[in-house]
Amino acid sequence: MSLCSKEKFIIVGIGEILWDLFPEERRFGGAPANFAYHVSALGHQGIIASRIGKDALGKEIFNYLTSCGISTKYIQIDPNHPTGTVNVKTDEEGHPEYIIKQNVAWDFFEFDEKWKNLARKADAINFSSLSQRSLKSYYTIKEFLNYTRKDTVRIFDINLRQNFYSTEIITQSLNASSILKINNEELSILIDLLDYQGKKSQEESCKFLVKKYELDLLCLTNGKNGSLLVTNREMVRHRGYKVNIVDTVGAGDAFLAALVVKYLEGKSLKEMSEAANKIGSWVASQFGATPLINEYILKELL
Repeated sequence: MSLCSKEKFIIVGIGEILWDLFPEERRFGGAPANFAYHVSALGHQGIIASRIGKDALGKEIFNYLTSCGISTKYIQIDPNHPTGTVNVKTDEEGHPEYIIKQNVAWDFFEFDEKWKNLARKADAINFSSLSQRSLKSYYTIKEFLNYTRKDTVRIFDINLRQNFYSTEIITQSLNASSILKINNEELSILIDLLDYQGKKSQEESCKFLVKKYELDLLCLTNGKNGSLLVTNREMVRHRGYKVNIVDTVGAGDAFLAALVVKYLEGKSLKEMSEAANKIGSWVASQFGATPLINEYILKELL
């Protein structure tokens, strides 16, 4: 059976799961977790592979995921380290700033039998540089990728945060990836890290990365200005949708979820771009990274 003929895809977000601590409230978060949530909302098997502490915050995550109908089967419990938290502040335009706590549960992934079996059956796996900031989780994610099938789509959501990345981890991840998702600020950082001496327009930089790392697809997000999708044969730019922005936390994760689903369905770049920009814009107009998406909204979006 080809991937595009499957009724439901198994799409894994491996990496951080945590609580975003805003000045006024606490919200569920972590890019891979948000991604898996939106995959599930789109009707597929969005699975979170992560680790939480044996504490009250960890229990709250379990309860939240259960209430959303998302499996907790691949959430590990760490007896020695706390559940991850991030202090978040947003500016007047809804753009977030993060202070991410270190030495938390998701820095200590274990590649157990459950994760090994999950790697073998995954149709797509989404991972980032942030989730590889510790050696323990870096080696676990590397092993996870090694156990995936040849036809498994590997998405590298580069997710550069604070100083939690290195050129070595980024290049290794790019070499292991089918798809790169990156925003315009991260693109500038990456091009400088790679010491690319050619033209530095967005288009030329994206073409360079696609060719150098033999990527099937590069997705560049430009916030309210839409996106650019690039392959070795085609380039599609989208101007984005105008919405009243509440906060942009999770908008990129929703964008990526729709993009990956449409990619697995074998849709065109234009169709992927339309769906991804619609749902990303809608999430930016809502409170929180994982707003409830009802059937009417799904019909309007997709």
